[in-house]
Amino acid sequence: MGEPVYRRVVVKLSGEYFAGGKPFGIDQETMDRVAGDLVAARQLGVEIAVVVGGGNIFRGVEVSSRGVSRPTGDTMGMLATVMNCLALEAALERRGQAARTLSAMVMPQVCELFTRGTAHRYLAEGKIVLLAGGTGNPFFTTDTTAVLRAGEIGAQAVLKATNVDGVYSADPKRDPTAKRFDRLTHSQALEGGYKVMDATAFALARETSLPIIVFSIVEAGSIGAILSGTGYGTIVAG
Repeated sequence: MGEPVYRRVVVKLSGEYFAGGKPFGIDQETMDRVAGDLVAARQLGVEIAVVVGGGNIFRGVEVSSRGVSRPTGDTMGMLATVMNCLALEAALERRGQAARTLSAMVMPQVCELFTRGTAHRYLAEGKIVLLAGGTGNPFFTTDTTAVLRAGEIGAQAVLKATNVDGVYSADPKRDPTAKRFDRLTHSQALEGGYKVMDATAFALARETSLPIIVFSIVEAGSIGAILSGTGYGTIVAG
């Protein structure tokens, strides 16, 4: 692979993807494959932080629709992201890659609290930093967390890993006429209402002039390919 396009990035991974073909939980084969992709990307010399969702374990919005308060449901969802990060940390460590989980929620018996200084230090040491616990507040998604943390740690881009190879005008699995975009501005992504990320994340990325690259995580090596400029995805920037 060639020289990396970015030197520090935040990779946003879907919690649902970690379930593999299962309806719930963590598929270890999938977790290990993603860990391998992250290790290979780190070997390019790129400093990597990762934000993981929790939908494979718990979805706060769904539970809230059944009577649990939204703040409580969202808090439970944030705890699910901690579990995913701990599992990913273990998978990375098994491959010889140092990693640390930093949480927005205080839980000293489990992992360290996120601070900008701590994240900067671990990234500079070559560790992959796993950012758990969302923003620490209800009503914000892990997409927004990824953009927020990217701004805080000085990342040059957010790599949004999905199960499709970019942003489409409609769901390509349901609409065969859906148009795929090679590039969009943040404003176009917002105005188009594309569901690949939530509006708050796009708006914050626009405010901070942060590029978002939407790509498919399905193919092995896709993270490294995006970092090397050879990958296939949609760039949302400008």
